[in-house]
Amino acid sequence: MRKYILPIIAITVLVAAPVVQATNGDNLIGVGPVSRSLGGVGVAAPQDSLTAIFGNPAGMSFCPCGEQSEAIFGATLFDPTVNAKITTPMGVLKGTSQHPPFIIPAVGVTTAINEDTRFGFGAYGISGLGVDYRNKGWDLDGNPANGFEGDLYTRLEIMKFAPMLAYQVSDSLAVGGAFNMAYNNLDLGQGGSHDYSYGAQVGLIYSLGSMQVGASYTTPMKASHEDVYDFDGDMTQDTLDLEAPAAYAAGLAVHLTEKLMVELDTKFYEWSAADGYSDFDWDDQWVYAIGAQLEATDKLTLRAGYNYAENPVKSHDGWDPMGGTMVQGKMVPTFGYEMLRTIGFPAVVESHATVGLAYRIADDVLLNLGYMHAFEKDFSNTSAGGFVDLESSLEEDSYSFSLAWEFE
Repeated sequence: MRKYILPIIAITVLVAAPVVQATNGDNLIGVGPVSRSLGGVGVAAPQDSLTAIFGNPAGMSFCPCGEQSEAIFGATLFDPTVNAKITTPMGVLKGTSQHPPFIIPAVGVTTAINEDTRFGFGAYGISGLGVDYRNKGWDLDGNPANGFEGDLYTRLEIMKFAPMLAYQVSDSLAVGGAFNMAYNNLDLGQGGSHDYSYGAQVGLIYSLGSMQVGASYTTPMKASHEDVYDFDGDMTQDTLDLEAPAAYAAGLAVHLTEKLMVELDTKFYEWSAADGYSDFDWDDQWVYAIGAQLEATDKLTLRAGYNYAENPVKSHDGWDPMGGTMVQGKMVPTFGYEMLRTIGFPAVVESHATVGLAYRIADDVLLNLGYMHAFEKDFSNTSAGGFVDLESSLEEDSYSFSLAWEFE
């Protein structure tokens, strides 16, 4: 059966790959219903293969799923509510983004190579964002073809593929590493432009009996989106580089009782040093997460969590609506630049509450369910003299499930 697992994963992901909406910046708080229902934690004590592959590859050595091979097939229904308001001397424009809910796949498999070494492979939607304000008559400059100042449409999607290895150095120490490859697609209303990016992740976990500590580092991953938009109005389509930022993570998990586990994680996303995000003036971001898991019965496990990260999009109150802003060597009209930052990429939510459960429906099959709500967050950007005020709001709901099959 093992020889069929990787082809099934590849086919599933290529058919179902979607756009993902923003949470911590434009990164999901976690991958799969287990981590997401725990507030995105999993650096110190991942509870399934997907969490280990995404959060800390060393985790496979201490994960409950590490006791035998596991294959997971899951998905998240992501339902964001995005609103915009544009106030100008000519009047007020309001609208709700028309993007329907999105389906985000997450699949993975792990297996033992020998007593100390485990191999895993995961493929999942990891980050992205987008809005659809087309056909709303938002023609602010008399040019209906100008997407930044007219009917705005944006779509960023990133799908990650990650083979990984975990090695148990001793009874208390494990290390791991993953090679990351991502498919990146960006559409600014003139057709998608895609590229592939590459990076790596390393991690370790140290067990102190009822307590575990973990840490991981993920390298930046840069993609170049060619011919994606004419930023400077010279009738030539330009390239925009977007780089997933370096990510540093640490976690502490404590088993308060045999049945109750609590984990605290913190992450640091270096947006200010990432191409594209630095050009659009995103600030570095600290993420704080807590999750608790209770084994209520032999078959039922309950989970809950909370995740907070300050909005990374800086406000530029006082910007010049008639000026220009340099973006990767191109002089972009400041009005369009601020429209894109504020209305087109509203990655502004901060607080997330999560719940979930796991139920063993058979000896070797586990069903995981999770729900996340990101509370509504407003963001505004006002020009010099108050002539133009740009406002956006974002609220999110997501519903996740997975089936985990344990096999020899």
